[in-house]
Amino acid sequence: MKNSKIDTIIFDFGGVILDIDPQLTYNEFAKFGPKSFQEDQIQAIVRKFERGILTPEIFRKSMCDALGIKITERQFDDAWNALLLDIPSERIEIIEKVKSNYNTLLLSNSNEIHYDLYVRDLQLRFGYREFDSLFHKAYFSFDTHLAKPDPDAFEFIINQHDLKPEATLFIDDSAENIAVAKSLGLKTHLLQKPERVRDIFRNGKLKSDLEFS
Repeated sequence: MKNSKIDTIIFDFGGVILDIDPQLTYNEFAKFGPKSFQEDQIQAIVRKFERGILTPEIFRKSMCDALGIKITERQFDDAWNALLLDIPSERIEIIEKVKSNYNTLLLSNSNEIHYDLYVRDLQLRFGYREFDSLFHKAYFSFDTHLAKPDPDAFEFIINQHDLKPEATLFIDDSAENIAVAKSLGLKTHLLQKPERVRDIFRNGKLKSDLEFS
């Protein structure tokens, strides 16, 4: 399929727009000497928080209980946010140009604590009040209560905008998310290091030689 037939682009956030390093959060929590814990239990708690089922207060307590640690709210948030690195200014500039040529949407698995930090960064550094101003529309899992790779998360955004899957490109750094999107008929591009968003576009348009399926 030729890139010229794409009219909508759905971006993932962490790992695509925002640089992240989850190991940094593991390292920060390790400083508080957590007991041995069940990885599945931690992931289940995080998953609920990402879908907005848990409030930040309950999330902090559930995580501390699971890790067997006692720390302040500030210490917790600093450790939890450690994985969030930076939104390079060039990516904001690229999205602004892309927005003039395509319907641009953001579909992110995220949570309230992380969101509060990077939306503040978006406001202070780039002058956007919210992500709905940078993209045509932004969707965060804690707000929609739907998270990738659940098919419902993709179907929700498709139905909200009456998208044609064959004319919609989904860009993500997760192979699992890409596989589900592809199964629903979306065109996809798996962003893998060292590739960056800047390598996908030229002058606000998809490069003609971009490979996607």
